[in-house]
Amino acid sequence: MGNRTIKITLSVPQELVEVADKIAREKKTSRSKVVTSCLEEFAKQRLQKELEEGYRAMAKINKQTATETFEAQREVIMGTGRKHE
Repeated sequence: MGNRTIKITLSVPQELVEVADKIAREKKTSRSKVVTSCLEEFAKQRLQKELEEGYRAMAKINKQTATETFEAQREVIMGTGRKHE
């Protein structure tokens, strides 16, 4: 992500603030960096899911195209295709 940072105000349940603070202490970093890291991980997982969905959609299209191409090739090889007049 970019180097530019923007200050925001968030309302977060106390339990999550406590978790963020505990992680920050363990990693010797700031609460902001913990939250940023969590958001980056969430964005990465979201992108991964979108890519997987796109690949699945393309796989269906590719399979259909391959089936159609195979059928056309078979017709040409077997001579069962329509004759041009």
